[in-house]
Amino acid sequence: MTGPLLGAFGLVAVLGLIALRLPIGVALGVTAFFGLAIQRNINVALSVVQQTPFEVAANWGLSAIPMFILMGAIAHNTGISHSLFRAARLWFSQLPGGLAVSTNMASAGFAAASGSSVATAATMSRLAIPEMLKAGYDKGLASGVVASAGTLGALIPPSIMFVIYGVFAEVSITKLLMAGVLPGLLTATVYTIMIITRCKLNPKLAPALPLDERGTIWRDRWASLMPVWPLLVLIIGIIGGLYGGLFTPTEAGAAGALLACIIAASQGRLNFQVLWTSVLEAVTTTASLLFVAYGAVMFTKFLALTGMPAYLGSLMGIWALDPLLLVIAASVVYLILGMFLDPLGVLLLSLPIMQPMFAAVGADPIWLGVIIVKYIEIGLLTPPVGFNVYVVKSVVGDTIPLGTIFRGVGWFLLCEVIIMALLIGFPQISLFLPNSM
Repeated sequence: MTGPLLGAFGLVAVLGLIALRLPIGVALGVTAFFGLAIQRNINVALSVVQQTPFEVAANWGLSAIPMFILMGAIAHNTGISHSLFRAARLWFSQLPGGLAVSTNMASAGFAAASGSSVATAATMSRLAIPEMLKAGYDKGLASGVVASAGTLGALIPPSIMFVIYGVFAEVSITKLLMAGVLPGLLTATVYTIMIITRCKLNPKLAPALPLDERGTIWRDRWASLMPVWPLLVLIIGIIGGLYGGLFTPTEAGAAGALLACIIAASQGRLNFQVLWTSVLEAVTTTASLLFVAYGAVMFTKFLALTGMPAYLGSLMGIWALDPLLLVIAASVVYLILGMFLDPLGVLLLSLPIMQPMFAAVGADPIWLGVIIVKYIEIGLLTPPVGFNVYVVKSVVGDTIPLGTIFRGVGWFLLCEVIIMALLIGFPQISLFLPNSM
């Protein structure tokens, strides 16, 4: 059996094991172990199993992940998300679909503190959906905006997905984090325009709030910013520090976690229970991410030994004259994978194959990172396994049927068509900030 053919069988085996509900880290690791044993010998396979955990855990770039997770956990557990939604509501509730717009903007703000799409969707589901349903909003709109706006957590810094991509693709993490700023803002803006347009054309989707609930008094609006100003300082500090080269992503994560503790303590919201819960969340989440990373690194080594990435890259000579065809093909692949796999699994499974292909046509790796992460986040919304949709469903219970949530998300997926066309057609949207550093 040739090397590339063995690599192809390995890919099929991984997908089959995942279909059997085996954890993706185990599926990747088991396939890699047996593949290495066949390709080389059992001693090589055992050696890779022994060395990989240390190689992954000792990677300095990955140390930013627990710090960013801890920062988001502290921000969530100290109640800053409640203040953020209240401020957004006072500032945007007078617009058509104001509560949905407020949810979208609050999600963007919380995403900048958590770095996690799932955490953003779970938090805003508890805060915003009851408010929108109480106001008579369409259930599809109410649930759809929460599930969709949660994906901003993968784009707006700090983004855990960009850190992982940067480590495994050997690309500057700082530039990747900066590259996500404008695409994240673009996504939030397009979502907002769609919400306002729909609610303007069909007011029944989002009945106007009573005057006393619209935040028409400017004094109340400015006052609502007082509880969330520390979050603004946190976001601006991290993005500004990265842009100005004041610190590395790892240092930014540590500084963000420390600043989150200081802010919470200054507001009297930090106690031992909050700190313990936040640290526990950071440890368990990091452990689960690293476990998948172990399997992914083993699988990457297996594919490298089979020569499959180089083989596929050589085939791209046919496509080199039209890179757009490659982008379209990759888009289809990521959309299909995103329907069935979790984001981290899609990233680590596809990167060893996709990166050489795009390198063969001269694609910028920073731009490629934005495109891949964006497609991965779209996968969180697509059936049958739209993970963000199921997160929302787990919060709302029987209040909103699953089909209604997917229907509401459909409008945001239409927005993603426009957003992806802009990001692919105008790479400078992603590259402007990194190139100006």
